[in-house]
Amino acid sequence: MARSGKRGAKPSIWTGVPRWARLCTVFGAVLLMLSGAVLVGYEALLSRYEGSVGKGDLFGDQAAGAEEPRKEIEGPLNILLVGVDPRTPEAPPLADSIMIMHIPAEHDRAYLFSMPRDLRVEIPAFSKTGFDGGTDKLNAAMSYGSRVPGRNPDHNTGFELLAKTIQQETGIKRFDAGAIINFSGFQKIVDAMGGVEMYVEREVRSEHREPDGTHRKARPGGGGYLGPQAVYEKGTHQLKGWQALDYVRQRYPKNGVPDGDYGRQRHQQQFVKAMASQAFSADVVTNPIKLDRVLRAAGQSLVFSGRGNSIADFAFSLKGLRPDAIQMVKLPAEGIGTGSAYRGSGSCPGRTTSSPQSTTGRSTRSCLSTRISGTPPSRACRSSRHPR
Repeated sequence: MARSGKRGAKPSIWTGVPRWARLCTVFGAVLLMLSGAVLVGYEALLSRYEGSVGKGDLFGDQAAGAEEPRKEIEGPLNILLVGVDPRTPEAPPLADSIMIMHIPAEHDRAYLFSMPRDLRVEIPAFSKTGFDGGTDKLNAAMSYGSRVPGRNPDHNTGFELLAKTIQQETGIKRFDAGAIINFSGFQKIVDAMGGVEMYVEREVRSEHREPDGTHRKARPGGGGYLGPQAVYEKGTHQLKGWQALDYVRQRYPKNGVPDGDYGRQRHQQQFVKAMASQAFSADVVTNPIKLDRVLRAAGQSLVFSGRGNSIADFAFSLKGLRPDAIQMVKLPAEGIGTGSAYRGSGSCPGRTTSSPQSTTGRSTRSCLSTRISGTPPSRACRSSRHPR
């Protein structure tokens, strides 16, 4: 039997909340941004909607002829969550949001690590695509891994190389599950939930959208966009799907995000919390019509691999994990480059080499390992349990 956990436990505030809803909060709410979503649903609807969730060989288990058998889901878990921005079928995908969720053995809390997508790393060789390996930004690993000769880019093999790269960078020996969420499904899911309430910490102007949501026109010859900008004023707002998607994409200091990509990561993490709260509100969970819309939109956006276990198996095993028990952790990094030329991010402090070409640093590995082992984190490893 693959599902583990104690039955007959004392009822809690989660009594009556379906197991699949809990799972989907973990695999959807935390999977997010620039490509993110929240999935919610009643267990009675599981058989209907589980089939709509895409299943992929994200770790190469089937291709290697060693597909893992169904087994108990117990002990500490490491789950890789990746969001992709859809492009044309001929364009290799880039990982726009990369998150690692570590769940301790008790399965009652989780640490969510947001990996800087611009982190400079050593990407290992990958025989499936003929990639010889080399140094590049972390999100490029998915692109290199997707370029299977003779066919359109394969998101599954791209995920596989990205996972190998992250394992090499962080020291994580194995991921127990993984998921890809398609950026295009994000807006539909937010709208199906009726929007989401979020606190905007400071005024942010959109690089990409006008106030009515239409796309700004590209400046002739390149170099930005023309037209009025959508503005997200400081305060609490009920964001529509396009607004939420647009807000969490902003990263330029000129538009009100002084800390660049890290500001974007923070906004993404804050939105994860807001989405989790919205997903478990009575307005969604007890509304069959709204719930049905959310499930239909969500199931079409997710590709999942449980390495032998189903999404329902994980739902049962993670039944004790609540949204407020997810702790966001920011990994330390710094911008690197030559002169004014930005080349990406490097882990800091304590790189293993003085060369900016190699940024596999002790701090990234240390920050993850201290959380995973349960030892106190360093000051550089920042966390936030309740981002606004």
